[in-house]
Amino acid sequence: MAQLHNKSTEGIMEVLTQHGFTGNIALTLEHLLNELMVMQRTQHINATPYEQHSERQDQANGFKPKQWNTRMGTLNLRIPQTRHTDFYPSCIEKGLRSERAMFSAISEMYIQGVSTRKVTKILDELCGCQVSSTQVSRITSKLDDDINAWRNRPLGHFTHLMMDARYEKVRYSGRVRDLAVIWAIGIRSDGRREVLGVTVSLSEAEIFWRDFLKSLTHRGLHGVEYIVSDDHSGLKNALKTVFPNIAWQRCQTHLARNAQDHVKFKVNKDSVAQDIRDISNASSALSAQHRLDQFMSDWEKSEPKLVAWADDNIPQGFTVFEQHKKHRKHLRTTNPIERINQELLRRSKVIRIFPNEASCLRLMASLLIELHEEWFDGRRVLPMV
Repeated sequence: MAQLHNKSTEGIMEVLTQHGFTGNIALTLEHLLNELMVMQRTQHINATPYEQHSERQDQANGFKPKQWNTRMGTLNLRIPQTRHTDFYPSCIEKGLRSERAMFSAISEMYIQGVSTRKVTKILDELCGCQVSSTQVSRITSKLDDDINAWRNRPLGHFTHLMMDARYEKVRYSGRVRDLAVIWAIGIRSDGRREVLGVTVSLSEAEIFWRDFLKSLTHRGLHGVEYIVSDDHSGLKNALKTVFPNIAWQRCQTHLARNAQDHVKFKVNKDSVAQDIRDISNASSALSAQHRLDQFMSDWEKSEPKLVAWADDNIPQGFTVFEQHKKHRKHLRTTNPIERINQELLRRSKVIRIFPNEASCLRLMASLLIELHEEWFDGRRVLPMV
């Protein structure tokens, strides 16, 4: 039983399978969860039933029945209650936030009459039941309380920031629009990272980036020494206002992609890409500048438009050379964010069009919260120097 204590439902299922439980797994899981929830309430109260001592935190207050529809069948659970303090068993909450957000978004589509047969099928696969407006209200209320608490939590000292935005299709003011999901991660001085915040806005205009960055500082973000992001005029102008004189690094991966837009002859694209990689991989800013000078000399006649662009833009990727050599490969691009973007896309494409702005924020924030919790106290992304 101790082996199962901190596992999610999926983890419990794996353990059951490993130990040869081949009978009614749903019934077995039901018994295990009911037992685990009682154990967690005992830990929360810090006392066994009828035990009286000075360190007891609360009193047990019976059970509340709950039917939980899962892929293994319907589980009849008995949720332990406490009399005075806020308690809910983590063994049935952990790892389910994004699934509840997905359920909520699809449910809203279903109830508002914009669902399709495909959406209904997905809903049945996720929860195995039909939904009512009461269920949606209850689920979204709980999610929004958790999300708002996380989005407004106090921050602290972070030396490095990475920021990005992606677009999702959302029904807004009677039509479908592409809304910007803006978010940031921070790296502490000990090399550990966190997701700092997320918001949904009409675009990446300066005003929206500025409001987002100010919200981070109002929550206590300080100590920023270095920022890496893509080149976006709205973000750059907002950074000048909220984080003036902070070192800014333009993502080298995006730089390489942007360069291709200025290559006139297709036959030159591969060679240009290799030359830009060589510049980015230089050992120092001085070496990178020498390679850039050579790059412009080599391409001046055949690709004058590219050379003019490179002279103004490629040096924006040299700020990383001011960082410790061990940190450079981790701080020269926003690739960690790009990988997260791929995961957000994988999860959001099931919905395709969000029914409203709140639904979009709910799912994006839920996924980022799970990522944040996975990172918490995890490995360092910057090695100690």
